[in-house]
This record gives sequence, structure tokens and C-alpha cells, in this order.
Amino acid sequence: MRYEAGAAPVTSATTVMTGATLDGSDRAERTGRAHPGADTGHAGAGYVLRTATADDLGGARAVMLDTVYRDLKSGYVPRWHADIIDPEAAYLRPERCTLLVVEHRGEIVATGAVRDRGPQAPPNPQWVADRFPSGSTAQLCRIYVRPERRRHGLARQLVRELGEFAARAGGYTTLYLHTDPAVPGAEPFWRSLAREVCDERTLPGGGQGIVHFELPMPALGSTDTPPVK
Repeated sequence: MRYEAGAAPVTSATTVMTGATLDGSDRAERTGRAHPGADTGHAGAGYVLRTATADDLGGARAVMLDTVYRDLKSGYVPRWHADIIDPEAAYLRPERCTLLVVEHRGEIVATGAVRDRGPQAPPNPQWVADRFPSGSTAQLCRIYVRPERRRHGLARQLVRELGEFAARAGGYTTLYLHTDPAVPGAEPFWRSLAREVCDERTLPGGGQGIVHFELPMPALGSTDTPPVK
């Protein structure tokens, strides 16, 4: 990306899957190359998905920075990536935000987050910003998986858990994300889960070249990612 859920109150310290390992129940039935945030297959024993703590921030930051340099090709840009440098302020402190990590044998190998703001205009089209206002929009972001851990269903499981967090948090009416289709596998992965709202490549001048998506808000207690309508 080029710039970068009523139940009891949910905070960023709420554990999503304490002590659990991911399994084959989230197998992604699709093909195509993997990328940060595009997984297929299933995870074996030893993967633990949970809410990040302060002790996880160094590992999470490393996954994010490696991704923006290696896969997104933008490198660190302060106005786009300030949340990567200070994920505690961006995701752990705000009550309706969260950062999830996947740990494997003591190493953070994947990340995913919810932020409580929608896309801003500019640089996004004004009508997209109006459709997804901050406060009522849960934006999924930083869904990144280390290359050697891709094709294990981690990204799909992160999306599922982030959506359920947004539903439990209350006050969110929509789930939004954007992706850079120049990254191999990004576009088909998100199209398998979400509905396209705006493909900026079709705008005059090509816009930023990104694609905006909306995902269905899961029902509380749901165990599966809702189907795209």
C-alpha cells in the first residue's frame, strides 16, 4: 500500500486466541502467488495468533518495515508509516483499535491491525472518504506475513479475527481496506474476501493505483469469514 469490533467493552489488550494454534479450518481455496497479506493453505502446530503486547512491538515492527521495503517498494515514509514506528500509540492504547500478531517458536511472523479511521481525502477520492467516515469505519491494515510463512492461512485468519474484533468493539458499521495491486497476489486475495468499492486505476490519471474494498461486518459469534455479497 502506497500510504498508508454488543459485547463487553473490548480493549487493545483483549486476547484473541490465547494459547491456540491455527489449523486447517481456514484453508483458503484459491490460487496465485502469495504476498504480504495473501495466504493459502493451512497452518500447522506452533502458530499462535494473539493480541500484541508491548513485548511484541519490536518483532511486529520488523515484519512491517521489512514488508514496506521489500514488497511494497516504498521504503519508510513518515506520513504513510508513522504507525509502524509507534504501534503502541496507534493500536495498543486506543480502545477501539488493535494489533494482532502471529508467533511461531518465539518469533513474530505476521501482523494485522484495526484502526478507527477511514481513508482521507486527499489523497483518496472524496466520495470514498465520505463513504467510510472515521469513527464508524474499522480500517484493516498492516496485514503482513513473512515470506517463509506464507501459504499457511495466516492472513485469512488474521482478517477473520480482526473483523470479529471490530464487531465486538461496537460503533463500527463498516470494514474497509485498500491494497496495492502491484504487489503479487494482493488483488486476488482481497477479491476473494471483499467487495471492490473503487479501483483507482480506472480514474482519470490512474489516481494512486490502489483498490479500495469493503468487507462484510461479521455477526457476533460467527466462526467463518462472511461471504462476499
